[in-house]
Order: sequence, then structure tokens, then C-alpha cells
Amino acid sequence: MPDSGHSISVTLPSIHFGGKEHIIRTGCGSVSVTVYGDQQKPALITYPDLALNHMSCFQRLFGSPEPASLLLHNFCVYHISPPGHELGAKSIGIDNPVPSIEDLCDQILVVLNYFRLGSVMCMGAMAGAYILTLFSIKYSERAIGLILISPLCRPPSWNEWFYNKISYNLLYYNGMRDLVKELLIHIYFSKEVCGNVDVPESDMVVACRKLLDERDSVNVWRYLQAIDRRPGITEKLKSLECKTIIFVGDSSPFYDEALHMTEKLGETCSNLIEVHACGSMVTQEQPHAMLIPLEYFLKGFGLYRPCRYSNSPRSPLGPSCIDPELLYPEKMGLKLRPIKLRASPPQHRAHES
Repeated sequence: MPDSGHSISVTLPSIHFGGKEHIIRTGCGSVSVTVYGDQQKPALITYPDLALNHMSCFQRLFGSPEPASLLLHNFCVYHISPPGHELGAKSIGIDNPVPSIEDLCDQILVVLNYFRLGSVMCMGAMAGAYILTLFSIKYSERAIGLILISPLCRPPSWNEWFYNKISYNLLYYNGMRDLVKELLIHIYFSKEVCGNVDVPESDMVVACRKLLDERDSVNVWRYLQAIDRRPGITEKLKSLECKTIIFVGDSSPFYDEALHMTEKLGETCSNLIEVHACGSMVTQEQPHAMLIPLEYFLKGFGLYRPCRYSNSPRSPLGPSCIDPELLYPEKMGLKLRPIKLRASPPQHRAHES
């Protein structure tokens, strides 16, 4: 088992919106992990984008009946928050060293080692997708699969660099003000839900805006610095061993990035799923579009177990599905781009005691 060289100590777990929150200290600061489900089940870890945590990045995916039934029935979920992004987090302070992308990647290893997890399924959104991809490359024996939402794999483009510099200055001098929130909202969501002069913005955007109000601007500034300094990992994708599925909204600013990453992954990528009329955060804007592709993806690992409880939502892949036409991608607003599959997925253990 790899050792990151970080010391670990943990507070007593607290109840956190139905889960148990653990604050884990590492060599580069503390990290919050909220655990949902039976820890005897295979592990699924999540990592969110800039200025988000599991509530603002994954709540609608894990809170919608069908996707929640699929994921929580088959996994114990470990939601990892970037340093200082958990609910109620205090300011880390500008004077503290800013962790690098490598540091954030190594924090994940500390989390896995603390919970005595072996290899895990990984789900990340945008910046979080980059960090989990790097983790899966660096610690290949600890990742059995990647579920990526609007992922990044190249250094910041000129446009991203420009907007990051604006956000740097605004966060540093003015805090989490309206302009920063607007920049983030339009990265996360499509124009269909952001509203205009004639149509009010959707409830999910209103809720996200309120959650952004709770973020400490210095903590966001620190995460932004880390992700803005990221190196390109395109060449390293060739050494990625685990099977990967990519979701991206067709109006996401990272759409081209997702196409590029899919091309470079080659046969280790199962599918690229493009979701119509959707921004970067598919998990929040159109979580049901992820359901059927995720079921097929998990079946390839032998991790999918249909829920047989009478009061649970029915699985679209189960025997009770009456209308096969409902499974067609166009019925769900999806465009599927099949990528060449491996003849047989690698066999890994999803959880080790």
C-alpha cells in the first residue's frame, strides 16, 4: 500500500445531512470527508469543482430517487471536499502555503488509507475530475474506474487563464462578490437554467448562488491557485489503466476538453456522453441523463446490483422495464459516442478491509 508520508489524525465523526463528517489532517492541511452508506460496500469517492462541495456539486444526483438508488445501493459514498470548502469551514488564511495539485492528489491517498480502503470508484467534476484523473494515474492500483463530469486534462487555455486572473483579484481584494459568482454560475450551468430578462433562473441556480455565499473567499482563492497552476496530463493519459466514462454538457466551456480527453484515452474510455442543453455540472442540471450510462458502466465491473426492494425506484435495466424504446439515447436527450471497448475489463477489488 503506497504511503504518502503524511501524518493522520481525525476528529470524532459528526452527523452531516444524513452522513458522517470526518475531518482528516494531512501533511498539507485538513480535509473534510462525509460518508454515506454501509462501509462494508465497495467505495465510491467524489471530488467537486472550484467553490463547490458535495452539497452544491452532487446533491441532485444523489438526491434524485433513481440515481440515488443505483449509487447508494451499490456503494458506500465518501464525499471529499477541497480544503476549506466543507459547510461551515473557517478561513484557512492567505499566509498558509497554497497546496499544489499534487498535494491535493496525495490527500486523497491519505483519506483512503485512513478508511482502510483498497481500490475505489472515483467520480469528479471539472477541477475535481482533473484531480481524480491524476490520482488514478499516480496510484493506479487504488482506482478501479473513473466517472468524469466535464473533465480537464490540459493546462489552462488563454481564456481560462484570463478569467482566473480576474477571479484571483476579485477574490483577494473584494471577496465572494456578485461578479465572481456570476462567472462561476455561467461555468457550471447552461443558459437554459441561468435565466434572462424574460425567464427567471431555475431553483437549482438560486440554491447554488446561496451556497456560494457561504464559501470563504480565501479558501476559494487557494483552490483556484492550485488548479490554475495545473500541468497538462495529456501524455500521462496513455498510462491510465482504469476504465473511464465521461459526461459533458454540450454548452459546457470544457466541451472541447472532454472531446480531447476522450480521444487521448482511446480504449480505456467506455463512452463519451454528451448531454443536450446542459452546462458543465451534469450532476446538478440533468442527473437523470447519467442513470442508464452509469448502470451499463458499473455492470462492466461487476459492481451493479439491481435493487429488489418493493419501495425502491425501478432500474431501467431491470426486468420490470416495459418499454425498451425508453432506453434509446435520443429519448433521454443524449448523444452517445461509443469508444472501442476492451475485450474484458480488468478485475480489481473495490474494497479491501
